[in-house]
Amino acid sequence: MNIPQKINSLGLGISGILLPEAGCISKWPVIACDQYTQDREYWKKVKDTAGSFPSAINLIFPEIFLNDADADKRISDIHSAMNRYLKDGTLAPPRSGFIYIERDTPFHKKRRGLIAAIDLEHYDWHPDARPLIRCTEGTVPERLPPRMDIRRGAPLELPHVLLLIDDDKDELLPALGRMAQRQNSPLYDVSLMMDSGRVTGWHINAENDGKPAEAMLHIIKTLDELCSRSVDRYSAENGKPFLFAVGDGNHSLAAAKGIWNEIKEGLAADGKELVHPCRYALVEIENIYDPAIQFEPIHRLVFDTGFDGIVSLLSKLPDFSVRQLKNEQELSSVVSDFDAAKRGAGNIFGIISEGRYALINTSAAGISTACLQPLLDEYQVLNKGTECTLSPCKECLDYIHDEKELFRLSAAGNRKAAGILLPPVQKSGLFDTVARLGPLPRKSFSMGHSCEKRFYLECRSLK
Repeated sequence: MNIPQKINSLGLGISGILLPEAGCISKWPVIACDQYTQDREYWKKVKDTAGSFPSAINLIFPEIFLNDADADKRISDIHSAMNRYLKDGTLAPPRSGFIYIERDTPFHKKRRGLIAAIDLEHYDWHPDARPLIRCTEGTVPERLPPRMDIRRGAPLELPHVLLLIDDDKDELLPALGRMAQRQNSPLYDVSLMMDSGRVTGWHINAENDGKPAEAMLHIIKTLDELCSRSVDRYSAENGKPFLFAVGDGNHSLAAAKGIWNEIKEGLAADGKELVHPCRYALVEIENIYDPAIQFEPIHRLVFDTGFDGIVSLLSKLPDFSVRQLKNEQELSSVVSDFDAAKRGAGNIFGIISEGRYALINTSAAGISTACLQPLLDEYQVLNKGTECTLSPCKECLDYIHDEKELFRLSAAGNRKAAGILLPPVQKSGLFDTVARLGPLPRKSFSMGHSCEKRFYLECRSLK
């Protein structure tokens, strides 16, 4: 068996993975850049915790700072830090293959994953595309340029993209973990800052003594079976397999694809495009059926409006009704207990603003973001050109991953804002929905709470 060719047919590539040397890893892992987008104090604590130690905080651009005036300098500093870590011994020599990981969080134990490079030729974020690797949420083209600026010319990449597989029999990762742990000691076993749990990783070779490694053969066999199964399950109309769904990091992966397209245009048709490192992107693969993966709603925070304004906006929903509640505890209880499957078609939303609380009911069926997001997009268009209350100025809509954070920001006295609390999200049926209808509205779900998001740890050279 030609291992590289078979792996590539499954949308993957065998790549060298870089890790910090053992003495440099204690302060290295940092949470995904798209978290805590309204909490500068969190990112200050990250910087203070890392101190003078080598850390991924020096290699990423937290999205809370994207609109700051010093964006160009930040990108230059990031690229300089990457080059420095490559040269000064911070990073160990690359290890070819994959990494099996187990992650403990404050909410769940032993979430399993596989760090691997994916082939961007098998991925396309456009809504009508049906590639092997598909996005699950709508991609906003306007959000790509700043992310592409960060990747363009960078000597390293650090992944926070999570891909899901529809492995209902859980055949890939538990068996892979047993093989990896039987054959190797952990590459790393490190606590994650800000009380975010712990992560442990084991190396998986492509070959042992010139022969395909047992773990690699298991990966190929299982993914090949899932790939074939997907044609029967999801692709009756076009016969195209659907192996991976992007669970987190849609825009980061789309930015990587955009940079690859730029580079590919400048390559001669002599085979160089087959081996160029920017053709690939490092990700973590997880099973959607892993009990340690819990889908969470991503709530909305709308600026420059208050209670009456947001109720008026949502009154455009079909069969709209509103009921005022006493406090955030009552609102949280009602929304979190909502089960669309049990009560029939319809949706509910919680409203928090100016010390007032309300429950919105609508007959609009399906995932809650499908009826909500168009109204919020309309609000953003109408609000352009008005004086923004935020400094520095940014869009008048943000996406908040934790309920407590939404309540805190909605009650903040230094800005006028309204919070929209979304009901629970069911992860069953995700692959089928995306296969039939294409991507969901953007920011439709989150894989876990903010502190459970992927931490940057592994790296890959882009040069």
